[in-house]
Amino acid sequence: MQTHLAAEFKDTREGQQAEAILRKCVHCGFCTPTRPTDQPLGDELDGPRGRIYLMKQVLEGAPVTRSTQLHLDRCLTCRNCESTCPSGVEYGHLVDIGRKLVEERVERPKGEKALRWLLKEGLTSPLFGPALKLGQAVRPLLPASLKNKVPAKGGARAHQWPTREHPRKVLMLLGCVQPAMMPNINSASARVLDAAGIQTLVADEAGCCGALRTHLNDIDGGLRDMRRNIDAWWPLVEGLTSVGKVEAIVMNASGCGVTVKEYGHALAHDADYAERAARVSALTRDLSELLPELVPLLRPKLRELAQRRLAFHPPCTLQHGQQLRGGVETHLDALGFEVKLATSESHLCCGSAGTYSVLQPELAYSLRDRKLAQLEPLQAQAIVSANIGCIQHLQRGTTTPVRHWVEVLDEALAG
Repeated sequence: MQTHLAAEFKDTREGQQAEAILRKCVHCGFCTPTRPTDQPLGDELDGPRGRIYLMKQVLEGAPVTRSTQLHLDRCLTCRNCESTCPSGVEYGHLVDIGRKLVEERVERPKGEKALRWLLKEGLTSPLFGPALKLGQAVRPLLPASLKNKVPAKGGARAHQWPTREHPRKVLMLLGCVQPAMMPNINSASARVLDAAGIQTLVADEAGCCGALRTHLNDIDGGLRDMRRNIDAWWPLVEGLTSVGKVEAIVMNASGCGVTVKEYGHALAHDADYAERAARVSALTRDLSELLPELVPLLRPKLRELAQRRLAFHPPCTLQHGQQLRGGVETHLDALGFEVKLATSESHLCCGSAGTYSVLQPELAYSLRDRKLAQLEPLQAQAIVSANIGCIQHLQRGTTTPVRHWVEVLDEALAG
């Protein structure tokens, strides 16, 4: 696709990156069947090909309108289109650039600005945990519309962290909302790794991976989060502390995983962080990537499989963002679980997409219900996934338990 960048973008880093990505697009339409928002809305501009044209027009100096902003806002950033693109168009990187440029040129309504500020500052604040605990304490009194956004309190094992030391060590990011909303995911991950002889370490200074601010068009804020995490992790990456050196940085939220794996790309222009960011990205592994070596170590230790029949929803950030497919269900099957994917549309987004379900609730709930309708015929004892956003979003629409796959594995080890 030929572009003629406007003078204001021609020599900027964002403009040059966007132009390089746009050159790969041949407008073939292979991405058309993957566009989850275009299907309910029926508008070409709400699919990846239409949004690419909008961003091209922005870079060529065309007037930027509120309509342009709305079409970009409706994108889930699921990156499904990247999985089917024969030309390798890096749509996820392009839409981040496009949203930032549009955000700088289109004034949002005050209500939208306030909500977005509250999400990016509130969800990453140290006060989020105490605020959530207060909400849980009064949860029975809340109206239904608010109650389903406040998770019930975790069980007693949610805060039981293994204390054994092992020669093999990994570093784990706890996340910004996960420790408060679903703390059992982190502790279950540590317990499963401990059972396989791997010690899990945490850097207390680390926080949000940077995805939340980045996808709310605060690119600079997202980069600050990334630099803070690199600084927090580096002593453990280099083995500069008494606990030794970690062999990997493990992510149990696939949304965080895809972001941290792209630190090297995001900070490639930063002379002070580029080399360390690339090293961090190279060390990062989704928890499921450890399963091949965990299976033979854990299989003899499994006890009763309380929830054997599972339906697996692969998050977009796992199957499209990280291009990891088949690993979770294959290896859980090898451990004795019966794991099924939806017979159709397992590649489509559930509508969670970070803060998307708050900012675009009508579309998000439509996609959620569509996803649950595909999973229901599997008649599973539980739905499992690999990202807290998907888990929380799906659970609001079904009485079937929705959990992280590591939690059911942890239970099977505990007996």
